[in-house]
Amino acid sequence: MFTAIKITTIHVLDQDEAVAFYVGKLGFEVANDVDMGFTRWLTVALPNDPERHLLLEVPGAPALSEEVAGQVRDLLTKGALGVACVITTDDCRKAFAELSAKGVEFTQEPVEHPYGINCTLRDPFGNQIRINQHV
Repeated sequence: MFTAIKITTIHVLDQDEAVAFYVGKLGFEVANDVDMGFTRWLTVALPNDPERHLLLEVPGAPALSEEVAGQVRDLLTKGALGVACVITTDDCRKAFAELSAKGVEFTQEPVEHPYGINCTLRDPFGNQIRINQHV
């Protein structure tokens, strides 16, 4: 029936700041940046995986009422929305070192597990991103 997941939504409070982080620090590329009048459709993708996009969406209309959008923004800034996505890498410790040098905030340093090594970072809005290295 289904063949792939193409877009995952990540709520952000400022799309320009989100581009600076996801593109400037994490190495994503802007895939779509379209002013639709009622919203800005902004997606980013990894250079080696252009088929899967992250939609960097500001909580609000048309998807959410202003009341619900405010609640989402509040939860977002508290880091209460859980892991937004998992990114894989061939070398978790190297990714941790390189991103730390760029000022990326980590909430968990690389930890070894039976399935691999992972660490967790926070974007500027409170989203948690897990970096996974499978062994």
